[in-house]
Amino acid sequence: MNYSLKQLRVFVTVAQARSFSRAGDIIGLSQSAVSHSVKELERQTGVKLLDRTTREVILTEAGQQLAARLERLLDELTSTLREAGRVGQQLTGTVRVAASQTISAHLIPQCIAQSNLRYPEIDFMLHDRPQQWVLESIRHGEVDFGIVIDPGPVSDLESEEILSEPFFLLCRDDHPWANEQCVSWRELDKARLVVQDYASGSRPLIDAALTHFGIHAQIVQEIGHPATLFPMVEAGIGVSVMPALALPLPQGSKLSVKRLIPEIQRKIMLVRRKNRSLSGAAQAVWDVAREQARYLTRARAEDPLFTQI
Repeated sequence: MNYSLKQLRVFVTVAQARSFSRAGDIIGLSQSAVSHSVKELERQTGVKLLDRTTREVILTEAGQQLAARLERLLDELTSTLREAGRVGQQLTGTVRVAASQTISAHLIPQCIAQSNLRYPEIDFMLHDRPQQWVLESIRHGEVDFGIVIDPGPVSDLESEEILSEPFFLLCRDDHPWANEQCVSWRELDKARLVVQDYASGSRPLIDAALTHFGIHAQIVQEIGHPATLFPMVEAGIGVSVMPALALPLPQGSKLSVKRLIPEIQRKIMLVRRKNRSLSGAAQAVWDVAREQARYLTRARAEDPLFTQI
């Protein structure tokens, strides 16, 4: 038997109002539609539920028992659905976010601070890991979402671009390039490069750019944490290609940053599992991350380092 929730609610309303016309007024249906709904329910149950007279509707014994039970069940169902709605919208609990190291150091702190300010009942828990770990933790449901460098086409994840930024050249301030406004990618041919290893989402983009411009650079060091680029370059081991989010330079360092031309951009993405809804709290944090990336984009529009060329 296939009873609809609408049929059950119509029957209970008729039982309470003891009238098809009054029941119709209460639930917004015509008298004939109410009568048809009850008759269909009787047909499906195989039991007469109502006795109809010209003046009133009288419940049969079976109708009385069914109406009494349905009232309790429908009230419980309404409460359950209302509670589910509150759970889905509540802005409390723990939200787990995974991000690669450069993003964690230079974008996530503002996201956490703003989230704490707006949503004090939400615990923002950061997992600071290499990009591949971040992507796998999203797939396995270990975190609510991640912030990564564009992973390319992936069929099991949904992504939203929140930031696009260029790569820069990092060199010592006594290097000849330190006196240039911009440096061409092609000038890196035969250069000694200190770069991040393949745990970084930026490394494939850097390799692709070097190949595109026909650059045969010497990779002298591959490091895991982006902060290690600064002392390596300052020690004279080589120059580096780094993303904008690695800035600012360490205070007091003898380093210089130059725009690389033609401009090669990397995209920062919010990423979550495909076809999986975020909780209300996780969606709120997702929105905060998007907003903070927009603030950063606007701030960079005032920075000569990002507008020169």
